[in-house]
Amino acid sequence: MLRRTKIIATLGPSTDDPKILDKIIQAGVDVVRLNFSHETPEIHQRRLDQVRNCANAYGRTIGVMVDLQGPKIRIEGFSQGQITLNEGDKFILDATCPSQAGNQERVGITYKQLPKDVRRGDTLLLDDGRISLSVKAVLDTQVHCKVIIGGTLTNNKGINRQGGGLSAGALTYKDRADIAIAAAMPVDYVAVSFLRSAEDVHEARRLLQSAGGSGGIIAKIERAEAVRNHEEIIQAADAIMVARGDLGVEIGDAHLPPTQKLLIKKARDLNKVVITATQMMESMINNPIPTRAEVSDVANAVFDGTDAVMLSAETAAGKYPDRAVIAMDRVCCEAEKQPVTRLSDHRIANQFGRIDEAIAMATMYIANHLNITAIASLTESGSTPLWLSRINSAIPIFALSRHASTRSKIMLYRGVYPIEFEELSPMDSPQANQLVMAELQRRGAISEGDLVIITKGDFKGISGGTNVMKIVTVGSQTFN
Repeated sequence: MLRRTKIIATLGPSTDDPKILDKIIQAGVDVVRLNFSHETPEIHQRRLDQVRNCANAYGRTIGVMVDLQGPKIRIEGFSQGQITLNEGDKFILDATCPSQAGNQERVGITYKQLPKDVRRGDTLLLDDGRISLSVKAVLDTQVHCKVIIGGTLTNNKGINRQGGGLSAGALTYKDRADIAIAAAMPVDYVAVSFLRSAEDVHEARRLLQSAGGSGGIIAKIERAEAVRNHEEIIQAADAIMVARGDLGVEIGDAHLPPTQKLLIKKARDLNKVVITATQMMESMINNPIPTRAEVSDVANAVFDGTDAVMLSAETAAGKYPDRAVIAMDRVCCEAEKQPVTRLSDHRIANQFGRIDEAIAMATMYIANHLNITAIASLTESGSTPLWLSRINSAIPIFALSRHASTRSKIMLYRGVYPIEFEELSPMDSPQANQLVMAELQRRGAISEGDLVIITKGDFKGISGGTNVMKIVTVGSQTFN
């Protein structure tokens, strides 16, 4: 059975070994993530070249995502490397404190606007919420706090304001430079960190296009403001990522599960791709098997309809990167056997605004109510396969395209598998249908007597021009 949920693996020191990279690609990675919060552009380019070489050797298509760092809202360093804060202690976040001069009383901050963004009574959360501070006063460049939840605090830990509200813009000077680097690589997707509104998405897209890039924009939902503005953000982006680390800190851990479900459902309702990320199998950084809670977490994301699940430090820095991918694959495949992943009433009562959209919806309705073995979608831009993938189904969708960029972008779509295919013109010819069927038979996807649905456009090279749906029988000579 082909796995429908896609797996994203973050590259890092643990995948630099060619043998390990080979293993994770063999294990089924669909998209790789380059985390621009770490390393140099040269290192990212080297890793990308290694992935593409390895994928070519296996005849695989692998999508590529660049994840921008976003604003650094962090404490700076301590002269001794760390301190221990106890409940009731006084502690100062000081914008003028030298970067490595932190001590038991105070520490510097990378985000110099913090004193202007907070006020007495606010709660600040450090190190993913492990340490909690209550703001007692703001004096010029200093935020005076009382420790509510203490613990060991080390250098460069993140700062969140509970409930959101920090004014830092989504795109920093570094991000703008990194977008140009991503455009030159080139990559399939650019993920924007800590955005607050649809305008942040539009700005990132303008920067990417002006640099010559054509990749999609992924909006990372990790601020409370992004949750409040989620519908406009989803409509503006090509995909969203439910980035549960900072998001859980800002909105509170108890609010995270229903928010995740809401975001996944809304993305699918609006025909956009959705990724579920952060700590999905975090114990596998140091252990060869996941916890039962992690298995349930991944499975529930699959049940909810996520397009992709993401591994972060598990593959970038963990001891068992290949086992993490194998475990993720195993859990996804088992979850996809459950009926809830195959049932859908998506947009059943809606009108459609485009002909190719209507063809996609009609195709999936027929596929789920007739004994269809596979769907073959001849595509220029990937729009029709995206719409097809919004309907829950166990039927594989093969996206046949001559464009390498379309094929790699499609790697993020749930239940869609790209195939290199040079179209003929006109595309409604019997010969084109025969070639499609022959290619799927060669791959073992269909057999004699199977029913297959083919979608395509009348004319070659027209993006968004899908206007034909044809049901054919494998082995039949009637392809007109």
